[in-house]
Amino acid sequence: MSQSLRAPLPLVPGPVGIAWLWPVLLAVLLLLLLLSAASGAVEIPLAELPRVVLGHSTAAEAELWRSIVLEVRLPRLLFAALAGAVLALAGAVMQALFRNPLAEPGLVGISSGASLGAVCAIVLGGGSFALLASSAFVGSLLATAAAYHLGRRHPGMAGLLLAGIAINAVCGSLIGLFTYLADDNQLRSLTFWNMGSLAGASWPRLLVLLPLLLLLSALVLRYWRALNALLLGEREALHLGFPFKSIRRQLILLTALLIGPLVAATGGIGFVGLVVPHVVRMLLGADHRRLLPAAMLGGAIALVLADWLARTVVQPAELPIGIVTSLVGGPFFLWLLLSRRR
Repeated sequence: MSQSLRAPLPLVPGPVGIAWLWPVLLAVLLLLLLLSAASGAVEIPLAELPRVVLGHSTAAEAELWRSIVLEVRLPRLLFAALAGAVLALAGAVMQALFRNPLAEPGLVGISSGASLGAVCAIVLGGGSFALLASSAFVGSLLATAAAYHLGRRHPGMAGLLLAGIAINAVCGSLIGLFTYLADDNQLRSLTFWNMGSLAGASWPRLLVLLPLLLLLSALVLRYWRALNALLLGEREALHLGFPFKSIRRQLILLTALLIGPLVAATGGIGFVGLVVPHVVRMLLGADHRRLLPAAMLGGAIALVLADWLARTVVQPAELPIGIVTSLVGGPFFLWLLLSRRR
């Protein structure tokens, strides 16, 4: 791997000021939420949407529209925003932790380990959400620990990324084995779940995950000073008073806690954790006091937009959201890799 790929991410301000970015991101997210809530197999006039939600609409279809918005679309949209924010936050942490803009939870084994744990729960344990979430967390933690310990045997980031590729391959093979052993009902669930989906979003599931993921995200955000120091190098971080090994373990644990339950609920949604933090870093620089919350807003926007496309492009059918994110993220990843090579 070239020296440019091992170089620390630059701790410099980006070309865009921060003062106007927050209201722009919030406005874009709100606009997308409104448009997505009104769009789908059943179209709702955008001007009528506020009255439908408040129960003041006089349209003949008002009750049907209100049921669709409040019971189906709103929990799904909020879940998409939450999932996108968490995935982007985890990606930003991974990129800083390993000082490489190509790092993300999927590349170092966190997502594949979580997927393997969830698949094991579906095939062997019946697939209750509590079992799915706990199994996904254990799988993500074990896969990440294996990648970390195998990768540290080689200098630089090459060892970690190679270990991540190997663990992804092993997890993919085991997922294939369990898929082969699954019965017809399990197979249908696994096929759609492996491609990523927000169709299982509901108010009870959202109310379970929302406080947990927001609490974990708040804990991660408190590490912005340590992440800034880590960008300068391990030795420099130690000189600045940050225990590098302890912080790395804590952040890996927090990332696994974030990704595990999320993967259990959504399946495999790739590239959000890679693309969004990189774009935000190009705009703002690598100061994590600004980068982490901006990445969360950007991730929420990206996944709400992807979910809107997944529900409307081939309606009344629905594309798995993982296909939409991969169609965008895959070419971006190739461009990023080629541009850094040059």
